Amino acid sequence: MRQRRYPSDTTNAEWALIEALLPTPACDTAAGGRPEKHPRREIVDAIRYVVDTGCKWRALPADYPPWRTVWGFMARWAAAGVIGQIRDDLAGRIRREMGKGPRAVATVIDSQSVKAAETVGKDSRGYDAGKKINGRKRHMVVDTRGLPLLVMVTPASLTDRDAAREVLFRLRLMHPEITIVWADSAYAGKLVDWAKKHLNLTLKTVSRPKDASGFIVLPRRWVVERSLAWMMHARRHARDYERLVQHSETLITWAAITLMTKRLARKGPTTWSKKPKFTADVLPEQAF
Repeated sequence: MRQRRYPSDTTNAEWALIEALLPTPACDTAAGGRPEKHPRREIVDAIRYVVDTGCKWRALPADYPPWRTVWGFMARWAAAGVIGQIRDDLAGRIRREMGKGPRAVATVIDSQSVKAAETVGKDSRGYDAGKKINGRKRHMVVDTRGLPLLVMVTPASLTDRDAAREVLFRLRLMHPEITIVWADSAYAGKLVDWAKKHLNLTLKTVSRPKDASGFIVLPRRWVVERSLAWMMHARRHARDYERLVQHSETLITWAAITLMTKRLARKGPTTWSKKPKFTADVLPEQAF
């Protein structure tokens, strides 16, 4: 076993959470298979290192497994739906610690446009005229405490309203228990009626007050905006480098998983459970 020396490496408590959620190695199944050469903890640590530092896959430090091996595990686990299952299980544990049900019924949706690197092809990138960004757009759905439930990446040229049909359709398939989705005014219009008719989802928009000036805290909306900011703490997500949108979605989900395992591994109460206080002197980031 390699020495744990990087801030992104899993602690024993974090690894205990993740290890139990990974699929059984092929060599231990009835079908059989070749034993895995590298410990899975080192694979997970390497993935987290790439997400946290933003380095190239080929630039992984030599004390990690070969980058092709690490990338292969990342891609296979993503294709098999393992990463999404880990995310949902961890989110359910945090909700139970907060005294809530493991499944959310109320959610918040928003998007974020980011620049794309030269590794991103023209077929999956676009120009967001509103933000003046040439790249991709991340659509995220979170519960009312900011726990990520779904991430979808599209070209930045796709409007929030158009992308939301696919996002909400995926959300309904993955989480049939959800009944309401909060959003900003960009999602208003025909989408509200479409979501109610075809998905049985109530889409409610929260608009900025007409007489407001400067920064103000908007109910519901700030929760998902804060979650998007949390994902940006991982340097890999300051810009989109992934050739495939599904790999971009996977690494964003890994950032969320890292955040949740760190919170669950803490000895004291997690910040997810603290009730926010909306005062003139307290920002949303400070309230939690």
